[in-house]
Amino acid sequence: MTPKNYLQTELTVIEVEDPDDPRFRQFRLNERGLASRADKRDDAGAGLFLAEGDLVVERAVAAGCRPLAALVDIERVPAIAAALDCPVYGGGHKVRQVVSRLGVPLSIVTLFHRPPRPTVADLAANASRLVVVEAVDNPTNIGSIIRNAAALGWDGLILDHTSADPLARRSLRVGMGTVFSLPHARTSTLAADLQELDGFELYAMTPAPDSIPLNTVRPGPRVAVLIGSERSGLSEEVLAISTPVQIPMAEGVDSLNAAAATAVACYALRS
Repeated sequence: MTPKNYLQTELTVIEVEDPDDPRFRQFRLNERGLASRADKRDDAGAGLFLAEGDLVVERAVAAGCRPLAALVDIERVPAIAAALDCPVYGGGHKVRQVVSRLGVPLSIVTLFHRPPRPTVADLAANASRLVVVEAVDNPTNIGSIIRNAAALGWDGLILDHTSADPLARRSLRVGMGTVFSLPHARTSTLAADLQELDGFELYAMTPAPDSIPLNTVRPGPRVAVLIGSERSGLSEEVLAISTPVQIPMAEGVDSLNAAAATAVACYALRS
């Protein structure tokens, strides 16, 4: 197709009408196709991620992420598309619905190169409030945890290697792109890395009967709150090096969803 000029955004959009056009294959990659397990463990930045919606794309661009390609609504091109230094393809509702695999396609989806991330030590060196998650494998929960931590002014997120990817499509959608304002680090040696944190009080969220009520804690200047799997909680190895705390619950209820518990803990232990 002949490129179509959008003077109002000073942008050239390449209009494509065939959803089977080979240029659209890159937008159909699943999570493994975007980033392999090795890519996700690479602190230097490897693989791709897909940002959906103008707000998430804007936040990715503002964070310095490098775009590879974008797909936009040919009728209503978002202004952020003009800031993308990459090919921008355009299509109508049906084309974008097929390509994006969304029932209601968003006005823009953009492929980005995954950015580098800090190590646990580097992240902690510039932080006073950290959220730590272990075995939280649901990307929706990870997105919500990130959004809660960012909204309440916390400094960073540490994930073990079994937790879901903060740059997964669902995580980015749920978190509204706040991951780009909340640095994160991943580790396969979580307990060992936590023991190396300088001056941090470690508070493990657990419904265990011997845990301390969260509302009685008086946090110090450097705090990390630890959140575990909703099925099995935190590992014994992590619990052994932490102070167990709990959110007081109504009778007959033992815990909250991981994301909800994070919000309560981040508020209670904020600086």
